[in-house]
Amino acid sequence: MDLQNIFTEIEKIDPEVYERLDSRRNAMKQFTNISGKIALAALPFALGSMFNKAYGQTGTGTTVTQVLQYALTLEYLESAYYAAALGTAGLITDSAARAAISVISTHEAAHVTFLTNVLSNMGGANPSPQFDFTAGGTFPTVFSDYNYFLAVAQTFEDTGVRAYKGQAGNLSGNATVLTAALSIHSVEARHASHIRSMRRAIGALGADASLKPWITLNRSGIATTAVDPSYAGEELTVQAGVDISALDNIGANNASEAFDEPLTMAQVLPIAGLFIKS
Repeated sequence: MDLQNIFTEIEKIDPEVYERLDSRRNAMKQFTNISGKIALAALPFALGSMFNKAYGQTGTGTTVTQVLQYALTLEYLESAYYAAALGTAGLITDSAARAAISVISTHEAAHVTFLTNVLSNMGGANPSPQFDFTAGGTFPTVFSDYNYFLAVAQTFEDTGVRAYKGQAGNLSGNATVLTAALSIHSVEARHASHIRSMRRAIGALGADASLKPWITLNRSGIATTAVDPSYAGEELTVQAGVDISALDNIGANNASEAFDEPLTMAQVLPIAGLFIKS
């Protein structure tokens, strides 16, 4: 094992890594001391343990591992949802729609793989929960009515965008993990926009001409109050103490659309929990 090369490659990815540890020299010395006392097969775990010191805390008391496990739960949810939909005969019959959902499904599966691989070096990834996509009967026709399928998909994607934004502050001290999380965040936003456009083209379940590719105020554009928690707080028009809606007659709609509001972990988990079997 070429320790010199390993540390050089890590430094290329994160130039600040040795600020998180004591120094390059001390990091190598520490690992060399550890490696002299354990079996060769255990060296990768020792390396992962040592770098947990560098990457294990967010600065807010929540660990990076906890944030990534939380993100993985959401990705499990979305990945399983699209896979189940694509596997349901007669649900997605339009070829263009099926192609779009297939791409989104591939993205979500890739997110699961990425987060699982990262967490494998941080103590291991939690297994996927079992899901009930009817949410206990709230959406009984989710896999038999294409309009309901798209409506729930929109809710998942809109929630995911806000959930990732809600964790950005927790990851601000870890540039490498933050960059990866924001990369997923931007893809979730594109998914949400596309699903919303698909719903508007059909015009069912509240998806009338006013439904846009982004959230307006706290309107879901879905004809049920069951999804309201996913949109609560998006009606905010004040940013950094400035009422955006009052500037140049921008108005509340445009002001709310210009900014996405984060959802905290405490807000998101009950939303996701509706679809997780107890």
